[in-house]
Order: sequence, then C-alpha cells, then structure tokens
Amino acid sequence: MYHCFRLKKGADLKGEIETFVKTHHISGILLSGVGSLTKLQIRLADGASTMEKNGEFEIVSLMGTLSEDGVHLHISVSDGEGNTIGGHLKNGCIINTTAEICILELEDYKFTREFDEDTGYDELVVHKK
Repeated sequence: MYHCFRLKKGADLKGEIETFVKTHHISGILLSGVGSLTKLQIRLADGASTMEKNGEFEIVSLMGTLSEDGVHLHISVSDGEGNTIGGHLKNGCIINTTAEICILELEDYKFTREFDEDTGYDELVVHKK
C-alpha cells in the first residue's frame, strides 16, 4: 500500500513523518521525499557529531525505514550554491515551502527496533507476518 502526503511550511519533517507512521501503524520504507527546508539538523557519519544550519535548502534525497518504534531516515540537501551535504535526519528540520512524502507500506512485514549492543543503537528487526 502506498501513502503520499504533503507537509507545509513550518512543520518538523521528521516529527511529522513519525506521527504519520504511528497513526497509520506502518512498517515500510520512505520511497521519496522532496521539498525545501529553512533549518537543517543532521547527525554526521561519526555517529556523535551533529550539524545545525539555517538557510534555504533543497531536499535532494530522503530515504529510510519506518516502524512504529521509530524511523531511520537519511537526508541530503543542497544549498543556494548547489553544495550538497547529508546525514542522519534529526528532529528540528523545518519545512520552508513544502515537503512531498511518499511511503511504501510493507503489509506482509512488521518492523521493530531493538537495542543492538554491537552498535549502541536501536536497530531494525524485520518480522514476517
């Protein structure tokens, strides 16, 4: 099953996706996310550092896995000069004009997130229904 919706100016990108996933009891993947941000909050590849930037950013890629236990999303954005940066999406990414979100719900699966001692994070566990 597909779910598509639009987020408007001022919305928190990750927070709104999490709310939608919980409300609709979704286990699935984020197929597409395009739009723009005025505030960017990401965790960088070292797993500890974060980056916060204010400005005008175009979402050029947004993907990840979705479960009621949490979402794991990565984002890439470009600035006004075409420079692209990306990382792990955090709360606090604020929509500028719009964000168009398309989700594929995997109805034969139940995704959960469970703590993994090796990584130190809650990681995806896939259950066949």
